[in-house]
Amino acid sequence: MNEPTPLWAARLLAARKTRGWSQRGLARELARVADKPLPEVDSLIRRIRGHETGEHRPDAFYTRLYCAVFEVAEDQLFGTTTTPVPALALPSLAPDADLYERITRAIEQPGRVDVATVQWLEHCLAEHRRVEDTIGSRPLLPLVHAQLSTVADLARGARGQLADRAVAVLAQYAQFIAWMCHDSRQHAAALAWYDRVHAWAIEAGDACLASTTLNMRAHQAWSLGDPHLCVRLAQASRWHDGRTTYGVQGMASQMAGRGHAQMGEANQARTQLAEAEHLIRAAAEHPEEEPPWMYFYDEGWFLMQRGMAELELGDGRRATDYLERGLSTLPGHYHRDRAWYGACLARAQAMQGDAEAAVATALSVAPDAIALNAYAVTELRRTAHHLGSIGASGARAIKESLVPSHQ
Repeated sequence: MNEPTPLWAARLLAARKTRGWSQRGLARELARVADKPLPEVDSLIRRIRGHETGEHRPDAFYTRLYCAVFEVAEDQLFGTTTTPVPALALPSLAPDADLYERITRAIEQPGRVDVATVQWLEHCLAEHRRVEDTIGSRPLLPLVHAQLSTVADLARGARGQLADRAVAVLAQYAQFIAWMCHDSRQHAAALAWYDRVHAWAIEAGDACLASTTLNMRAHQAWSLGDPHLCVRLAQASRWHDGRTTYGVQGMASQMAGRGHAQMGEANQARTQLAEAEHLIRAAAEHPEEEPPWMYFYDEGWFLMQRGMAELELGDGRRATDYLERGLSTLPGHYHRDRAWYGACLARAQAMQGDAEAAVATALSVAPDAIALNAYAVTELRRTAHHLGSIGASGARAIKESLVPSHQ
């Protein structure tokens, strides 16, 4: 059984990823701040790789170099952290002295947890969600696992009205772990976590979270090629209607639409997607009413869901149109999602016979697919196989671009 990644190694990897540096780029930065010559670049990259995997902990010299290039304190990057709860080395997550004392006191005596502590945990989770959009799940999963244990202790100590809010935060942390397990293709672990999340959401009386968890399980079913389960779970999510937001209801409707599309049921799929579009537009009128984990859910994101459904239905022209329009609204730092939807776009372009565009799109997203999105890699290989089967040039280039290479 593999040993868990040390927290300091996870922080080190995340610190590099959040800056968009390759290991070679980090090697150049280390050489820039060093006061003596460093090993050759290839040797230095191997050393960095060993540090980021936790195989070797940096000695005092390299510890100082890392802290210098990332501009963080040593205890924040390698020690017990400057926060009482394990977190990324982000300035926005460093509490002031009063809040630090409150959080520390609550950890030592969970019965003393207060609103300020729970608010900080909510803020911490929100920051990590947004970072994960850029760097993927791998660097964050061990950190959030470590956080969950502390959050669980605090939730058990909360009393009165604060108890529901604390349990809801606990459930949100677990939901984030479930998503990252799914993103990492740890499907059994994801399912177990989603079941735990749903139970905590019901305990907290959070209908939006309970409903969203069913929607995310529906997405997992769709990913595993089980459209019937996808539709059933999306329908179960709607049992909470009346106590959920329009955005959460829209997510359920679009998941049902994608399930029907995967079964080849075009009329049912497009009917569900039309309902979802109506709900999403209603949600956009009052975005402040949507739960925090729905921050990514907007009309641009929905266009890409429609594109995925049209892919399932075999309509390359419609899929291309929806995916191109949706991708044009997706922020550049969403590297993982741009890899996935870009891979879908490449397949849609190939499906409608535009091999040149398909190859160009595939090659443009391949680096992020390899680094951040295994599902995108599978989709790109599928496109390469299709292009190769019809004798289109460029299929080999796509396959070669998907061969992992050391950074």
